[in-house]
Amino acid sequence: MTDDLISKHCVPCRGGVPPLAGDELSDLTERLGGGWQVVADHHLHKVFSFPDFVSALDFTNRVGALAEAEGHHPDIRLSWGRVEIEIFTHKIDGLTESDFVLAAHIDQL
Repeated sequence: MTDDLISKHCVPCRGGVPPLAGDELSDLTERLGGGWQVVADHHLHKVFSFPDFVSALDFTNRVGALAEAEGHHPDIRLSWGRVEIEIFTHKIDGLTESDFVLAAHIDQL
């Protein structure tokens, strides 16, 4: 399902566009799958579990490198054996397709 999202790259948001809502938001959520939650129609959230701190830190660093390459930066919370990721487009304070694209790429890590 995420193949079409994986084939895309994040597109910078210039603002002035409404956040995703309704059918568009539902469709992208369904295509993403993978345990991501849409919270309050505002952001994507997912928790990743690891056996130790070093593994969680390694994943965090790989997410950081991916985010930098895509030019789209999530909020990342690192703790022992756990990484929480929250994604939304700050420029419009809501979700765009690029948020789903980044989430799909993160799942591939």
